[in-house]
Amino acid sequence: MQQSDGFEAMAPEAGTAGRPFINFDRVVKRYGDNVVLRELDFAVTAGERVTLIGPSGSGKTTILRLLMTLERVDGGVIWVDGEPLSHVYKDGRLMSAGEKHMRRIRRKIGMVFQQFNLFPNMSVRRNVTEAPVHALGLSRDEADQRAEELLDMVGLGEKIDQHPTQLSGGQQQRVAIARALAMRPEILLLDEVTSALDPELVSGVLDVLREIAENTDITMLCVTHEMQFAKDVSHRVLMFDHGQVVEEGTPERIFNDPREDRTRSFLKAVVEA
Repeated sequence: MQQSDGFEAMAPEAGTAGRPFINFDRVVKRYGDNVVLRELDFAVTAGERVTLIGPSGSGKTTILRLLMTLERVDGGVIWVDGEPLSHVYKDGRLMSAGEKHMRRIRRKIGMVFQQFNLFPNMSVRRNVTEAPVHALGLSRDEADQRAEELLDMVGLGEKIDQHPTQLSGGQQQRVAIARALAMRPEILLLDEVTSALDPELVSGVLDVLREIAENTDITMLCVTHEMQFAKDVSHRVLMFDHGQVVEEGTPERIFNDPREDRTRSFLKAVVEA
């Protein structure tokens, strides 16, 4: 039984300019005695690009996993476009939702993981087209056309009929980005998408993400240790520690004039690493 079962909560307005598109309302997540998120409150507006920084274990990836419903909250509510993600209203109160409800809300969200998670037995084409065909009901022709456009965008149009094992790590991650976008998400989650790559492959992946940020209005929530990337693409940066937001602000202020000692010490460690 989730601690959040059956409590009353007020729905935020749906995601239009200046209103929350993602909203964490007093969210708690624990693993045994380890409390990872401590009544976390934060919001992301429609079209906003927000980057989460902070030490390992501070709860950043947990936020993304909760949004993908790979984990369930132990308290509080997550709202997506004005609807509770893992809850439904029953008799005027919020109760835990079933898989059908979560799957419907989750269709608004795409995620690119640290590991590429491509199907090695499928071609690049099928990796990108399978979910749109089966989950969105697209025809094969429509899904193929979408895959070709996206793979061209990430610079891999000529690799469409190869298999993941024939690609470099950076190329596989770019395929994973195309696959996420093929589902036409309104929200794109990025979880340390360059951490598994050799250093010389990082820039190609980050360039693709910069292009997406500059040329679309997709809402982005990013976890990264690539501070220059965070500076380049973010509207806002949130510094996390021990499951709480320590400090937030524009990239210019957070990186050039952090106000909290914890932020300063983290950034100093990252720069000197």
